[in-house]
Amino acid sequence: MEKNKKNYKGYDRPRNNQKDVKRTFERTNEEMSEGMVIGRNAVRELLKTGRAIDKIYVQRGEREGSIVVLVAEAIERHIPIIETDRAKLDKMTDFAVHQGVVAMAAEKEYCSVEDILDIAKQRGERPFIIIADGITDPHNLGALIRCAEGVGAHGLIIPKRRAVGLTPAVTKASCGAIEHLAIAKVTNLAVTVEELKKLGIWIFTAEAGGNAYYETDFKCPCALVMGSEGEGVSHIIKEKSDFIVSIPMYGKVNSFNVSTAASVLMAEISRQHRAK
Repeated sequence: MEKNKKNYKGYDRPRNNQKDVKRTFERTNEEMSEGMVIGRNAVRELLKTGRAIDKIYVQRGEREGSIVVLVAEAIERHIPIIETDRAKLDKMTDFAVHQGVVAMAAEKEYCSVEDILDIAKQRGERPFIIIADGITDPHNLGALIRCAEGVGAHGLIIPKRRAVGLTPAVTKASCGAIEHLAIAKVTNLAVTVEELKKLGIWIFTAEAGGNAYYETDFKCPCALVMGSEGEGVSHIIKEKSDFIVSIPMYGKVNSFNVSTAASVLMAEISRQHRAK
C-alpha cells in the first residue's frame, strides 16, 4: 500500500465515539410508467400511505386549493418539488387529467445508512458500501445495483436530487437484484461521506489519474464512489475522499461505462475482503 498517499494501519481511522457522533443520515429519469401517480386526489392518497416518493412535479404558476396542502405536506416530508410547465406535464402523462400535479413513487422502500452498516455488522464483515454520485441513467443505476448485489456489497447510497431514483426502468435493469440490496437515499452526499468517515469508513473514489485498482489495498471498511456518466464524481466528493482509484486503459477509448467500471472495482474489493 506504499503507493497510496495515506495509510490506515490496522484499518483504524481516528474517529469520534459513535455515541458522540450526531448522525445526519436520512431515511429517507423521469420514468413514465407504473411509478407515476397522476392528479391531486391520487397524490393525496399516495402521501397518506407513507410510501417512498422520489419527487413531485407541480405546474408552475399560482397555487390554490388542495395543491397548496399537497405541496406543504411534501415539503414537510422532504420530498423534492419540481416546478414545470403544463406542456411538460401533458407530455409526461400522455395528456391525462393531471390537475397540475404528478408524483413519481419509488419502486422499493429506501432504508437508512445505519441499516446498511447494521447489515455488515450482522454478517460479521467489514462494511462495503457503494455511493452513486449523480447517476441519471436508469439502466446504468440498475446495472450498478445488480453488480453491487452480486459481489456482496452491503448497500448502495444515492442522492435525492440530480440523480435517478428507484424507477421501474431501474428495477428492470437490475434483473431482480434491487429486491436483495439495501438502498439509502440521502439529501446531502457530502455530509453523508463525512459521517461515514467519522464512523471509520474509508472513502475510495473512482476517477482517472488515481492509483491503479489492482495496486490498492481495500482491506478496510470502505465505500466506493462512482460518478455520473458525463460529469464523473463531483468536486466536493473528490475532495472529501481518502483515495482516488483508477482502471488503467490501454485501448483507444479512455473510459468504461459507469456500471462496467464499477463491476471491475467492486469485484476486486470483494476479493480482498474475503481473502484470508
